[in-house]
Amino acid sequence: MANKTTSRKAASAASAVLRDRRTSKTSKTAAASALAQRSKKK
Repeated sequence: MANKTTSRKAASAASAVLRDRRTSKTSKTAAASALAQRSKKK
């Protein structure tokens, strides 16, 4: 399995999706998946 992580820009967009009450459940699921793949390192 490839070792891929979500970029900082994509993680910021995913975070915005999760905070927006108007987004669908499917969008929130995809955003959560993207954030789960974000590297833990700073």
